[in-house]
Amino acid sequence: MKMWLLSVLLPGLMLTANACSPADEPIKTEEPTPIPDPEPEPNPDPQPSGGRALVVYFSCTNTTKGIAERIVEATDAVIWRIEPEVAYTSEDLNYNNSSSRANREQNDPAARPAIKGKCENLADYDVVFLGYPIWWSKAPKVIFSFLESHDLTGKTIVPFCTSHSSGIGSSDSDLHRLAAGAVWQPGRRFSGNESKETIEDWIESMNLNFNNTNTGVFDLSTGTNGNAPTVKLSSGYDMPILGLGTYSLHGATCINSVKSALAAGFRKIDTASIYGNEEEVGQGVRESGVPREEIFVTTKLYPNQFSNPEAAIEECLRKLDIGYIDLMLLHHPGTNDVKAYKAMEKYVAAGKIRSIGVSCYYVKEIDEFLPNVDIKPVLVQNEIHPYYQDTEVVKHLHDLGIVVEAWYPLGGRGHQKELLSDPVLSEIAASHNKSVVQVILRWDLQRGVVAIPGSSNPDHIKENISIFDFSLTDDEMVRIAALNRNEKHDWY
Repeated sequence: MKMWLLSVLLPGLMLTANACSPADEPIKTEEPTPIPDPEPEPNPDPQPSGGRALVVYFSCTNTTKGIAERIVEATDAVIWRIEPEVAYTSEDLNYNNSSSRANREQNDPAARPAIKGKCENLADYDVVFLGYPIWWSKAPKVIFSFLESHDLTGKTIVPFCTSHSSGIGSSDSDLHRLAAGAVWQPGRRFSGNESKETIEDWIESMNLNFNNTNTGVFDLSTGTNGNAPTVKLSSGYDMPILGLGTYSLHGATCINSVKSALAAGFRKIDTASIYGNEEEVGQGVRESGVPREEIFVTTKLYPNQFSNPEAAIEECLRKLDIGYIDLMLLHHPGTNDVKAYKAMEKYVAAGKIRSIGVSCYYVKEIDEFLPNVDIKPVLVQNEIHPYYQDTEVVKHLHDLGIVVEAWYPLGGRGHQKELLSDPVLSEIAASHNKSVVQVILRWDLQRGVVAIPGSSNPDHIKENISIFDFSLTDDEMVRIAALNRNEKHDWY
């Protein structure tokens, strides 16, 4: 009798233990039940909540659903469930059967199970949490279907999985190529009974950018003269929206300019390898008396360094001698730019560079570049001033969730005098009892563009960061917009 009972019960127990779990993990991934979920309610289109996060998940037996709901509680996110057009049955999930549906899909690189509907309103979200159970050490192929059918360019994707004992392994990194234009955070594995506190601690540790509703809108009300507001980059770091440019500054002049800027309240300094002044910038930072962690330093690799980027990065680190680099950019497109950027990505992983981006990349350049890299640029630095407003490019980059920064904000070599004498700008400046320079810098910030004016004059430096006690009217912004000539003042 006992033998007969075992012969009847054992197959059912084996099926239960293996539903939704890999063959090499005898204890199943999700809540043990051989019966698939009841048909779920149709997914409504996600509606924006108080935050800017969306939780997308696939779940057979509701364990992943439970983690997803706890993330929603912690982030005030919207939730959307991935549903296959053909629901999985218990036999589909039998990993002991090599011809079961799940086995066939997981072993077929081209398998893409059709999913119901499409997640709408993605433009409303900055961060997408992506959840799934581990199937045979990988993400289910229905996750591949979701990623390939939705445009997640510019989003930050945070993968999470559920498993009894398996780690997330490479299941998350295997997905990166399917949304190459997104910023991928490292994935996290959870058991089905994780506490809300554990999930909240995990989310907090990533310093995610939930409430930056638009990279092209700065909260200027938080700024005061001598204290510029910050913008949160997609890397999670805060960056001041006004800085000191150091092009053409050398020797003691550069050192003193950096120190004067930091004394005046600037906390962002811009340099580049090709400027030949990284050592002076580093010295100015070290001698300023301002704590290193309060200062944001940007440098750049020039195209003649792209062929051996590791050596170039090490040279920047050595010359600056400030411990780490807050932001490194590619100075402009060139041969081996992807190779150089991927080297920068490795230094981000090592903690020696915190954020990375590019300079002089316009619509065509950035669209061709993004699919080839893993970390979306946090910032693009382009020539922008009232005579070259780059409006289409600025909008395109903002739509991608990329911060835009202006070099030559005052017109650049040989053109500054004309711009600063412009009658429209002069009239607006007089009405506010401000200089034309201050009006231009305020115009940049009000249209969501970071500015890095250069100067070696302490009085001018102080003037440049004293632009938070006035604002331009809508009419004044329109008048300045009308000055655009599409007149570029440099070759790239």
